[in-house]
Parts: sequence; C-alpha cells; structure tokens
Amino acid sequence: MKHKLIVMAALLALTVWAVEAQGYKPGDVATDFKLKNVDGKTVSLADYKSAKGFIVIFTCNTCPYAVAYEDRIIALDKKYAPLGYPVIAINPNDPGASTADTYALMQKKAKDKQFTFPYLVDEGQKIYPQYGATKTPHVYVLQKDKKNLVVRYIGAIDNNYKDANDVDEKYVEAAVDALLGGKTIAMATTAAIGCSIKVKK
Repeated sequence: MKHKLIVMAALLALTVWAVEAQGYKPGDVATDFKLKNVDGKTVSLADYKSAKGFIVIFTCNTCPYAVAYEDRIIALDKKYAPLGYPVIAINPNDPGASTADTYALMQKKAKDKQFTFPYLVDEGQKIYPQYGATKTPHVYVLQKDKKNLVVRYIGAIDNNYKDANDVDEKYVEAAVDALLGGKTIAMATTAAIGCSIKVKK
C-alpha cells in the first residue's frame, strides 16, 4: 500500500510538472509576479493600475535575435504604453549559464539603449516556466479582464527578425490593435524565433 501511494504521488508530481512545463495558452489566466528591475525597485503588474493589459517580453542582453528586436521593442512601448499596453521585459537567463546576462550588464544594456520600459530579472528562473517561454524573445500579450490577466497572444514580435524594414506581418501590433478595437485577434499564436533560454546545469 505504501509503495502504491509513493507511485501515485510521483505520478501526480509528474503530471503537475508537465502542465507547468507547457505554460500558458491563449485564454489562460496569468499570475502576477514581483521581480527586480534594473533600477533596483521591485515591479509587479498590479502596480499598473490604469493599464488595460501588458506586452510581456522574455528577452536578454546578447542573443542576436533579442538584440535585433531591441529597437522594435522600444517602439512597441512608445506606441502602446500611452494606449494602456506597456512593455514589461524580463530576462529569463541564468547569469551562471550566460555570463553576459548578469544584473550589472542588464543595467548597462538598459542605460545604453535607453529602455523606456522595466527590464526585470527572473531570479531563480521561476516565472518563465509558468508562462512557457522557450526563446528570447518570446512575447505574451495580456489583457486585463476584471481582476484577471488573460493571455491573448503568444509568440513572435513579427515575421522578420533580420530586417525591421522588410516586415509584412506585425503579430504583436495586430494583436494589441485588435484588443484596443474590441475585435478578435486573427492570429493568437505564432512560433517564437530566438535563442534558447539558458539554464544553469
């Protein structure tokens, strides 16, 4: 009997892990977080009382894909923060596995690029698995629905990381524009293109 209970507990733990590993899907309710920003302050989505939602982007310092998107991420924040959808950037990489992603270098990156949005560190790598992020960058558009944060879009920023001038599908902009217009998002998921998230072994 004791052996059966141990096996059942192990199977339950494995099931819970599998669900968490999958992360969110469009329509799921996301949990809030409290993470340290590059200015030393703790940031929570609950801090943004007047926001209609958020553009949460898992990104990092040196991944070529993330670097290629930096200016576009700044542009997203400048365009949509005044409309109620600010960018919240989170670095999910473990600095022990990616030495270019230390907190000090995150601060330098934010200063050098003049980030207009919070750049948070996922200490202990607890948040990105909840979301199911696998790449940098990986985007999650959240919409406030009463007290809930509902996931409305997951995936890439657009369809051409190499050249911002040769983009013909702006996935994140289309998703946020649809939400602002009270319309259904035509494409709620796309494949995130970027570097794998670095985990300390």
